[in-house]
Amino acid sequence: MVFIKHVVLFIKNNIVQLRRKWLSLPLVLLFPIIMIGLIVTIVITLLIPPEDEPIQLGVVDLDQSEETTVIVNMITESSELSEFIIINRMSEAEAREKIEQDQISTYITFPENFTYHLYEGQSVSLSVKGNPNQVTDSFLIKEFLDSITRLISAAQANILTINHYAKELEMDIEERHDMLFDQFVDFLLYTVGKDKIIDQNNMTNYATASPIHYYSLASWFIVIIVWLLLIYNFLHKEETVRMKARMKLYGVTELQQQLAKIIVSLITILPLAFGGLAILNPLLDFQLDLEDYLRIMMVLFIHSGLFLICLALIETIIASAKLRLLGQSFFTFLLIIASGTLIPTIYFPLSLQEFLPYVFSNEGFHWLQEVILNERFYVDYVPLLLMGLTGLFILVGCSLWKERIKA
Repeated sequence: MVFIKHVVLFIKNNIVQLRRKWLSLPLVLLFPIIMIGLIVTIVITLLIPPEDEPIQLGVVDLDQSEETTVIVNMITESSELSEFIIINRMSEAEAREKIEQDQISTYITFPENFTYHLYEGQSVSLSVKGNPNQVTDSFLIKEFLDSITRLISAAQANILTINHYAKELEMDIEERHDMLFDQFVDFLLYTVGKDKIIDQNNMTNYATASPIHYYSLASWFIVIIVWLLLIYNFLHKEETVRMKARMKLYGVTELQQQLAKIIVSLITILPLAFGGLAILNPLLDFQLDLEDYLRIMMVLFIHSGLFLICLALIETIIASAKLRLLGQSFFTFLLIIASGTLIPTIYFPLSLQEFLPYVFSNEGFHWLQEVILNERFYVDYVPLLLMGLTGLFILVGCSLWKERIKA
């Protein structure tokens, strides 16, 4: 009871301290919004690629068969790259002219007797002519062409088996050709439907897919972290040696003062945070309902509490006021970087990405993205709760150890 009584006493004292500084407090809260807005604007201009024109790809069909027409149509209509690659049919002379005039990036050629060689088991290949002025686009088309070639080779293996048995049954040539064509189209449809033209891992990067929503959420998250840092240090007060001795006689510990600052920081910043989210919601059309706000409140409460516990832990370990503030500022900077707000974690090295889920800022921002951007109805609070309890136990242990040393 005495412990709680002292905590409540310091909570009241901190609230009175905030009221006395109500003139300077709005400036303290406004400064991070301006600075973070400028930083995020710079990051967006560096990370978001400009809108490029689609790659112009020429196709020269010297075979002029139904099979080559089907392949080109399938690539055009079914490929995931169709919005980035525009396929243009043309003659070989026209393709060479457009390469020289820098109007197309690359052109591919279906050779003569392509279909005949396909059905008779002879090697089939597609040639590619790149534009020396557009090397990157040419390499992309080359990789794309390799995927198409693997698809045709797989289709040819199946067709040869069917063709072999069809010949043994002495089927009519025209009927056999129609059957092989149907099998070729069916295999092509099946393969394209299974997304095997190009190996893909679908992953949404909101930093580029929806930069306004992503960086608005990121800015809001960073502002909350900086606000917590400022308010926590705003409530800090250096006591004289005599005052510390008197407080110790009354059984007052640093842990009680730190818990009071943590609680006051939370009840000051969290309402402002939700006020900011309430403003962003209609502006960016996040489509949040009451349950979403409750999930966000839980994630934000646990994350903010854990962040303040870490600040208190640094305060416990480092006695010097200047070094303490420097350590807390550096820790906050690392936490923001690890969260993926300034630089999305998809751009981090894979070896580093494996450890990011163990960083509470990354975990907290991840679930905020899931709820707000992905409209998810479930949040796993267990990792954040375990990190929070671990941090609280470490803080209590360090505080007791420090009090025992001083005694």
